[in-house]
Amino acid sequence: MTAQRALEILESIMLAVEPSGTPAPLEESNEAFPVLVSTVISLRTRDAVTRTVSARVLQSAPDVISMISIDIEELEILLRPAGFFRQKAKQLKQIAEIIQNRFEGKVPGNIEDLLSLPGVGRKTANFVLGMVFGKPAICVDIHVHRISNRLGLACTSSPEETELQLQKIFPSEYWIGINHTMVTFGQRICKPVKPRCEICPLNTICPQKS
Repeated sequence: MTAQRALEILESIMLAVEPSGTPAPLEESNEAFPVLVSTVISLRTRDAVTRTVSARVLQSAPDVISMISIDIEELEILLRPAGFFRQKAKQLKQIAEIIQNRFEGKVPGNIEDLLSLPGVGRKTANFVLGMVFGKPAICVDIHVHRISNRLGLACTSSPEETELQLQKIFPSEYWIGINHTMVTFGQRICKPVKPRCEICPLNTICPQKS
């Protein structure tokens, strides 16, 4: 697919959903540590739960020092009902300790150091890089991976492959906004089950319809 055709598809999606508001991990703060914490919480967790749990956790542990200090059993209670709450409690404690000891108490702003943190994969690292540090990065979650393949923007078997494919066809100035646009599109129109094809602006060109 050409870059021009890819941009036309992305613009059609943007017009269809007019993404508003902010992704769940950004609702409590746009500072690096709270966003990193909320993004870790969001993994395998619905947005509504992410919002509730993140607010509760960040009220008790809003920064690196307070996250190090909080009792892990208390943190586990605060993290419920987020998925894998015990694992996430351990990871958040480890992340805070590493940031304090290795990075002088500041969340690193590069992909290599972010990926070195426990529980931080490319999705989380790219979200933080783009949303907090303003660096071109494509956060590929299940919505972005599914929709990109459904619309022919990619033909890949993993989110990591999708990220690389999207980087090739979209100019870097579009990268940060792709996630929020496609997530909104996936929640409202291009749903995993029973997509609302009748109102989709791309229903005449969607490969799944042919």
